[in-house]
Amino acid sequence: MKRDKLKNSLIEQLKEMPILQISLKKVGISRASYYRWRKDQKFAKEVDAAIAEGEELITDLSQSQLVSLIRDRNFPALQLWLKAHHPKYSNRVELTGNLNIKEEPLTPEQEELVEKALGLAGLLENNQTKQKNERNTSKSTGENKS
Repeated sequence: MKRDKLKNSLIEQLKEMPILQISLKKVGISRASYYRWRKDQKFAKEVDAAIAEGEELITDLSQSQLVSLIRDRNFPALQLWLKAHHPKYSNRVELTGNLNIKEEPLTPEQEELVEKALGLAGLLENNQTKQKNERNTSKSTGENKS
């Protein structure tokens, strides 16, 4: 019975202050108890709805304060409002261009440079490096035999 009363108090508190730690402290509930209670799906849904309602309330209060600051000709408030509500003042990046990609195979010289760069960067797998070293060794051994 007492637990249900505490749960309801927490839900009402979250509707006014959607910050969990503050609401838990105000109602006198530990975080451990809250997370234990949250395993109950019905309670979890009620808490999530209360937090969403509380966030809407805080947003409304914030907008009201922002409008008051705008009326007082507070430049940062004016700037914030315009950036958020008017596309002309928002931060934006515009990219335009054409990409023409031709797929051409790499020349043996280019392949060697790429492999060397990847090896120096430590991005080649050890097996590839071993295979390349073995190829180079067998080439030099074959050349010496002739």
